[in-house]
Amino acid sequence: MTDPIADMIIRIKNSVMAGRKDLLVPHSKMKEAVAKILKDFNYIEAYELVDSGGFKQIKITLKYIGKTSVINGVKRVSKPGCRIYKSASTIPNTLNGYGLTILSTNKGIMDGKTARKNNVGGEVLCQIW
Repeated sequence: MTDPIADMIIRIKNSVMAGRKDLLVPHSKMKEAVAKILKDFNYIEAYELVDSGGFKQIKITLKYIGKTSVINGVKRVSKPGCRIYKSASTIPNTLNGYGLTILSTNKGIMDGKTARKNNVGGEVLCQIW
């Protein structure tokens, strides 16, 4: 697998489209940080580390309001073949502030608003709305 973050995002998107409540993603510190941000901004209900067969996985519980998912769409911005870096002043807003932009900065994985507030830029990983 050349792009584990894209794999995580597509697994979330596919689970939302299929109407599933839970999904499993192979564990890494970066994926765990992305899941924490999604939990902090109420895009998912919960996440937990699960040990299955000798390797760790992240179990993500998706959030629904009635039968409608909170996550309407996801987009991978920076790809292995074309990395996208933005300074703090040029971090994009997702849907004019209604969505969430996730960045990888030198101070860790953080959302766009926090990165702007801390005046740090970085690689734009994905956008979720």
